Amino acid sequence: MFRRSSQDAPADAVTLEKSDAPERPDAEAKKGRPTPKRSEAEANRRGRAYVPKDRKEAAKEARSRDRSARDRQRAALLSGDESALPPRDKGPVRRFARDYVDSRMTAAEWFLPFAVIILLLSVLRNPGLQLLSLTLWVVIIVLIVGHSFVLAFGLRKQLAQRFPDKNAKGAVAYALMRTLQMRRLRLPKPQVKRGQKP
Repeated sequence: MFRRSSQDAPADAVTLEKSDAPERPDAEAKKGRPTPKRSEAEANRRGRAYVPKDRKEAAKEARSRDRSARDRQRAALLSGDESALPPRDKGPVRRFARDYVDSRMTAAEWFLPFAVIILLLSVLRNPGLQLLSLTLWVVIIVLIVGHSFVLAFGLRKQLAQRFPDKNAKGAVAYALMRTLQMRRLRLPKPQVKRGQKP
């Protein structure tokens, strides 16, 4: 009764409202092509997956590809070829860390032989030999920890000097793990001699 109907509203107010409305933003503009179906969009996003006709033959091919990739990687680990190394060993920072370790004599590389000797001494029933094995155990652990701290400090300093703009994260831990392996068993094979500057 007291309300105005939409027909009674002044015409200039309606035209004013339409003219004040902002133009359609670009995000809502028409794209000029139909929206693809969901299945088509997913296929385009993932790319068409190759489905082999013979699954056994495809599995055999995949195994042979994997075998050849492993053989290439193994050959690269033995020769030090940078192009086929696994991602863990690639890059100039990791190569320098390997060379830094390989050019030095480390206490940690003698851990396994000493561990065998200490184990044999501890098995014997002689109290003097058991005391000797315990003493050797403490000495080798202290030597390894002390030498690892010195090596880590020196390597961190060298990496900061030589590769200031490269990411050296994990290189020190990588080098310390390499010290635990005997030199002849290290992979990738050492490329520098002992005493040679890396």
